[in-house]
Amino acid sequence: MRVTNRALYDQTCFECSRLITEQYSTSFGRGIRVFSKQLRQPIYAIYGFVRFADEIVDTFHEHDKAKLMADFKRQTFEAIETGLSLNPVLHAFQLTVNQYGITNNLILAFLASMATDLDKKTFTREEYETYIYGSAEVVGLMCLRVFVDGDEEQYQSLAGMARALGSAFQKLNFLRDIKADLEERGRVYFPGLDIRQFNDENKRAIETDIQQDFDIAYIGIQQLPSSARSGVMLAYNYYLQLFNKIKVTPAAILLQQRVRVADSVKRGIFVKAMLKQTFGTN
Repeated sequence: MRVTNRALYDQTCFECSRLITEQYSTSFGRGIRVFSKQLRQPIYAIYGFVRFADEIVDTFHEHDKAKLMADFKRQTFEAIETGLSLNPVLHAFQLTVNQYGITNNLILAFLASMATDLDKKTFTREEYETYIYGSAEVVGLMCLRVFVDGDEEQYQSLAGMARALGSAFQKLNFLRDIKADLEERGRVYFPGLDIRQFNDENKRAIETDIQQDFDIAYIGIQQLPSSARSGVMLAYNYYLQLFNKIKVTPAAILLQQRVRVADSVKRGIFVKAMLKQTFGTN
């Protein structure tokens, strides 16, 4: 069957998003490969969109980042409305948005949180929760739209658990990156935390909150369609390994170095997930 020029363009744009995912995150790149084949392109597209928005905030310091963000937002919704963008990341994203019914409110919430990072350095409890919803929970909801493939009842039943997983991942990222966020960006996400008094007691309070999100998310993962379950469980297990390492790391050490999961451990989790997906093994 002859591939049309438009189909070739669409495929090339999805390949760009795949490349971005694998270059920026080997963990997520591996995780997506565990999904059933039909889910991989749209999830790559979501990651590529999210990654590029985040780059505006954290990388292009010599440019007017507020203008870049405003242009990115305008181009995003123009692509969704017209069904076309010459930015391959936005083109792949709009194809996914339009196919799976990802709603504008999720995209707006995400972009609002990214814009918050342009000048916000400390957060109240309400601001923190709003930021996490926009930066992470809605990404889980975007992916859930793909996973359930238009089943609104299933989407509504799993939405809370998808949000919990995004929240757990984001809070854990904040805890892991507490040193870099402070030193490189002058930013402290955790509300009411005086970084000069960061100790094992308030670290444990943050961990308790994260654990609650993990527990809720795990219930939802078990109810996902089989096409998505192993891939999401892989990401869950990656982050759980990181969480377990952070829990045994004193607060003072987190302020000195970034905790990482060894590549050998990541590879082991990936192999186990692939075996389970392929052969149904435990």
